[in-house]
Amino acid sequence: MKEPVKTANNGFWRSLRSGGVPSAIASVFGAPSAQQMAFIRSLSREQRRPEVLYMPLSKLETVVFDLETTGFHAQHGDEILSFGAVKMIGDKVTDEQFYTLVNAKANVPENITELTGITQEMIEGAPSLIDGLHDFMAFVGRSVLIAHGTGHDKAFLNAALWKTSKIQLTHRILDTMMIGKWLKPSLGSYGLDELLEEARIPITLRHHALEDAKMTASLWGEYLRLMRHKQVDTLEDLYAYLSNF
Repeated sequence: MKEPVKTANNGFWRSLRSGGVPSAIASVFGAPSAQQMAFIRSLSREQRRPEVLYMPLSKLETVVFDLETTGFHAQHGDEILSFGAVKMIGDKVTDEQFYTLVNAKANVPENITELTGITQEMIEGAPSLIDGLHDFMAFVGRSVLIAHGTGHDKAFLNAALWKTSKIQLTHRILDTMMIGKWLKPSLGSYGLDELLEEARIPITLRHHALEDAKMTASLWGEYLRLMRHKQVDTLEDLYAYLSNF
């Protein structure tokens, strides 16, 4: 399989270099792990802002993300291999992207290499988990998170956050699989491939964290347009519909 793109960037990094990021954030880059932990903890405390519930979905700032991992069981030794993410405002994908490999302590199984293209050699020179997690959380900031099948990604993020910083994820997180089940109740399967195909969104490189995040972002944009016809205008409206589903 073709080797995935190694880096993507990031309006965040451009802002960092140009001084557009607050010094409290910029100062932790390259700093010891204790400062990285402090930053992640402080960011966690800022989440769950009630005003976000009433913001129009057309203006909501989100980060659509995906993880590749060594397996499917975060509580049994599997670890994150890569982070991929894109920023959106409403249904528009911005040019801000994030991608990094992570130097997992677990070996990369052969079947995972076949699935993702990530090899043991690739991760041996990659950033540590705390570095990758810190940079991902800095990219996310205070945005609402979106993923497809959030159970897997949330479990791995929580395991990584607890392992490195002794906290749990506090960001609001939406699941395009659950939204798909609500909007498209007659479909037989709600995997990412099936929903992309149903929405006529081109499938590019699957099981690459950044490419999967981009495709999920396109799916979220399509679902936002469908939700407008159901008078779902805010995050509070969406939560209400999903809670009754």
